[in-house]
Amino acid sequence: MLINNNYNFFKKREQFKYLKTKHSFHLVDNSPWPFVAAFGAFMMTSGGVLYMHKFLGGGNLFLTGFCVILYVMYTWWRDVIREATFEEQHTAAVQRGLRLGMILFIVSEIMFFFAFFWAFFHSSLAPAYNIGGVWPPEAIDTIQTSGIPLTNTFFLLSSGATVTWAHHAIIVRAKKHAIISLIFTLILATLFTGLQAFEYFEAPFNISDSVFGSCFYMATGFHGFHVFIGTCSLFVSLLRIVFNHFTNRHHFGFESAAWYWHFVDVVWLFLFITVYWWGGIQYH
Repeated sequence: MLINNNYNFFKKREQFKYLKTKHSFHLVDNSPWPFVAAFGAFMMTSGGVLYMHKFLGGGNLFLTGFCVILYVMYTWWRDVIREATFEEQHTAAVQRGLRLGMILFIVSEIMFFFAFFWAFFHSSLAPAYNIGGVWPPEAIDTIQTSGIPLTNTFFLLSSGATVTWAHHAIIVRAKKHAIISLIFTLILATLFTGLQAFEYFEAPFNISDSVFGSCFYMATGFHGFHVFIGTCSLFVSLLRIVFNHFTNRHHFGFESAAWYWHFVDVVWLFLFITVYWWGGIQYH
């Protein structure tokens, strides 16, 4: 009886595997990483709010959630790379779905930043009386556009050119050029992040300085976080190029990171023109 049950079990399992691989779509296995990522994001947001309100342990909770997110990024990327490269699960149909998913994700990110620009223009085009009826509010000394913001604009736009160089290098199978261009991109991204952090430390206002400070730090801060995520994605793509994971026809892992990076470039251009330049020139 036990032998028959085992035989039936293995027979059904083989039938399931056949049905699972009969089509061109990828039925993913159960994964704990969405739940762990959500838990880490909850810890980050909760810790950040507690830290801003000066609760004890808020900063530690934020850092713990940040480390959880980094761990999930590593493990989830590892699983996807295994499925795409070694198991060959990413067929043409799957890649079409991934491209559509990435496009929809970027659209949702556009809506996310649209909210910050809406808040900025709502407050700046018709300043309330309790901030002096002017924009920027009274006693707010704005950041000079010709300093770090202009330098960061040069760095980020240059990184957009180098990541495009890397993409074309992959298409023409020029591995050396792809590696060199991605290294340049990562250097420019690191310089941008470093200067952004330095600007925060030297800024003459903080996030609690009226609605101007809130809009400025929320918009540029979340943009900086997106730059960090994009930098991690491009770094992973660089490693995958070194280990020959990509071909000239199968490299969506890099392509999605490049799309994301160009989106970050465009958002920064809007931030530079509106928050830095337009906001500053209204003051003068």
